[in-house]
Amino acid sequence: MTTDPYSLRPVTDTEFAPWCRMIADTYGQDLTDADLAIKRAATDLDRTIGAFDGPTPVGGVSIYPRELTVPGAEISTAGIAFVAVAPTHRRRGILTAMMRRQLAELHEHGESVAALRPAEAGIYGRYGYGPASRGVMLRLDKRAMAFRADVDFGGGAIALADPVEARSTLTKLYDRRRHSTVGWSDRDEAAWDLRLFDPPERRGDATALRVAVHTEPGGEVTGYALYRRVGNPDGSRAVRLQELVAFSLPAYASLWRFFAGFDLTDWIEYEAAVDEPLPHLLVDPRPARADTMDRLWVRLVDVDKALASRRYSAPLETVLEVEDAVCPWNTGRFRLLADGDDVSCEPTAAPAELRLSAAELGAAYLGGTSLTSLAAAGLVEELSPGALGRADAAFRGHREPFYPGGWAFPLY
Repeated sequence: MTTDPYSLRPVTDTEFAPWCRMIADTYGQDLTDADLAIKRAATDLDRTIGAFDGPTPVGGVSIYPRELTVPGAEISTAGIAFVAVAPTHRRRGILTAMMRRQLAELHEHGESVAALRPAEAGIYGRYGYGPASRGVMLRLDKRAMAFRADVDFGGGAIALADPVEARSTLTKLYDRRRHSTVGWSDRDEAAWDLRLFDPPERRGDATALRVAVHTEPGGEVTGYALYRRVGNPDGSRAVRLQELVAFSLPAYASLWRFFAGFDLTDWIEYEAAVDEPLPHLLVDPRPARADTMDRLWVRLVDVDKALASRRYSAPLETVLEVEDAVCPWNTGRFRLLADGDDVSCEPTAAPAELRLSAAELGAAYLGGTSLTSLAAAGLVEELSPGALGRADAAFRGHREPFYPGGWAFPLY
């Protein structure tokens, strides 16, 4: 099918409300006027693409610029959100047309990396995105949680605070953490507005958003946690931990002990890092049940610029043969040279050592997804013996990349 009957263009201010409601409807959501106002404040209409059938919006995709922490660097990244096609206009090529146009515009503007958190993971591989980080849904049986006797909880204290009143403290701690944690991004004022936006009609069976703050004996604030208390459909009661930041093991352990001590609570629920240290603090790690899921998907819009922007865990010299059906300027061979802060990636005619697509490079970009595991799945081909192991060691990070914003990246 063709998109010729449909115009693709930026959304105007007067079109934003019907466009945004159309997007929300595809996700099965209703929007209040307050929802619309806060989303409008966070959205740059010049960075949106709307698909229109006459005056009616039938599709959309938007960009929210973010600074993303990658191995050894922080880079400007196009955070992609509000991707949708109205159910009345599916299978007409609209999504493909929007995604191709967006990638071409990013290339023209010199933006080399894009990232998104997909609602449906099966969609974006066809557009060159690869699953670059994973998370786990932890469901902890609070009644069976017991900390090891040698865990150091320090001498700090935990106090409750109003999330809005504590905002300046939260922003400072978050910003300090995100500079050193791969997968975290910056949050501007509009993103924090969205993170703390908490109207009663959006809570369901949960309480209002709460914040616990950890302070050292000397007065230094070294951690916080955003959470709600929830009544589950099965009748159980839970703490839903939405975000936890800690700058020492005692602060981290103290915050978890705080939640483990809640009365009238059966479970603690938390979307956490794959290598979350909490289970190692417990006498028995089995109360921490975990379901692994994909999180951030990364697209290298310009392979050479993107690969030269991050740092590598070991010196590397290799030639990559890249295939990219959506962004043809990426198709070809690239020599990647990396030694500490000296990194370059340039086109070459030299024989390739590895053959892969841009999607696989996107998957490996944050240092989480292993090139070796991708090769085992037939997605990376080793053309020179030993090249795969060397590249895998260089691409991998010290810890698994992780983003604490849940499903809402890049909105917060």
